[in-house]
Amino acid sequence: MRRKKISQLFLGTTLAVAFASCITPAAMQKSDEPIVPSSYNTSIDSINSAKTNWKEFFADSNLTALIDTAIRNNPEVGMALQEIEVERNNVRIRKGALLPNVAVGVGMGVDKVGRYTSSGAGDASTDITPGNRVPDWLGDFNLGFQATWEADIWGKLHHAKKAAFTKYLGSIEAKNWVTTNLVAEVANSYYELLALDNQLAIIRKAIRLQQNELEIVKVQKQASVVTELAVKQFEAQLYNTQSMEYDVLQQITETENNINFLLGRYPQKITRDTAAIIDQLPQSVKTGIPVQLLKNRPDIRQAELELFAAKCEVKIAEAEFYPSLGLRSGLGINAFKPSYLLTMPESLIFSLAGDLSAPIFNRNAIKAEYNQANARQVEALLDYRKSVWNGYREVANEMSNIGNLEKLYNTKSKEAQTQMQSVSIASDLFKSARANYLEVLMAQRESLSTQLELVEARKRQFNAVTNIYKALGGGW
Repeated sequence: MRRKKISQLFLGTTLAVAFASCITPAAMQKSDEPIVPSSYNTSIDSINSAKTNWKEFFADSNLTALIDTAIRNNPEVGMALQEIEVERNNVRIRKGALLPNVAVGVGMGVDKVGRYTSSGAGDASTDITPGNRVPDWLGDFNLGFQATWEADIWGKLHHAKKAAFTKYLGSIEAKNWVTTNLVAEVANSYYELLALDNQLAIIRKAIRLQQNELEIVKVQKQASVVTELAVKQFEAQLYNTQSMEYDVLQQITETENNINFLLGRYPQKITRDTAAIIDQLPQSVKTGIPVQLLKNRPDIRQAELELFAAKCEVKIAEAEFYPSLGLRSGLGINAFKPSYLLTMPESLIFSLAGDLSAPIFNRNAIKAEYNQANARQVEALLDYRKSVWNGYREVANEMSNIGNLEKLYNTKSKEAQTQMQSVSIASDLFKSARANYLEVLMAQRESLSTQLELVEARKRQFNAVTNIYKALGGGW
């Protein structure tokens, strides 16, 4: 009676501890639904340029050829593709964990026990075959299958598979985001190259004009119309403009090399239409509505997938609190001589066992892992929200930039025309001795600066269009 009570007390205590070990801490609750404005401005037009393929969005055939080469050869894209392959194989690993682990084995050996032991004494009085005692040196030959399987009672393995598959999808979105950024970077570098070409042409035209002006001043100096100071001032301005030419030439070389690097090749000449940036107008862009960013931008989609994967990992950590059931089985043949292996059913062996275990004394470690997974989930949520906010901010900034750059370019165009007229007027007045050489120098300097700024403004317009295309999630 006393023994029965002790047994009942032990069983009750064990069940109570096991039950306590299954209680999980409360999870952090945060809403993961981002709230985005209904529009970027008063427009609610849902037409979105992000849906346009980059081959159609960029009108310059030279640029589209460069982008196509970059997508095929760029090492960052290649690395992203390999990351996809890594995650794809991780999904296969997680799927395999749901199935029984079956192995086939062959074994052989020999065993000798001491005669004056319980095993030796028993063998000495036992026939291994009728009329034959167990030999001192006993062989052991076996052939069979062994299987182990963890019953996924609480869904731990299924959630691990879901997390792996979600990360695989996230790696695809990561590759798409790499492609989006690559397309924008190639396009912006290409427009930078075209702008430098036009600036170089403007500088060389200015050099020719200044050389002619210098010759005129030298003649006037010989005629005592001007002094040597005027000649030196014109020479200094000419040297300054020539130095600008060398600087732009270096920038052209570096920009070409940068484009070739993005294309995954060694430096070579970049085929381009220099007049394209001046003759063509930047593409018009339709921004659609903000909620479309959630589907169009790969970085936002990746952050959303990472959040779902983090939720699955919380479920995995939670399942560690509960008991786990494992099954083991074996089937094969076993004999002390190879000749007896096929003797049935005497050589047949079979086993089947199950294990049910629950954590008790390592609860703190499991709880720490659970809290860690939960914290990562909240971190993924905040990263997701940040991606949405950042996407909206980038689109809003570029929308404003496009509008202001258009006004800037139009104003700068008027300024450039006025400056060119002032150069012509100043030169005519100087030749007729109605203006001094300083006025001519000032007019030339300001005209050159304005023309270069006009080209820079046009380049910024094309860059802004490219950047908003990327911000909307286009290009992949």
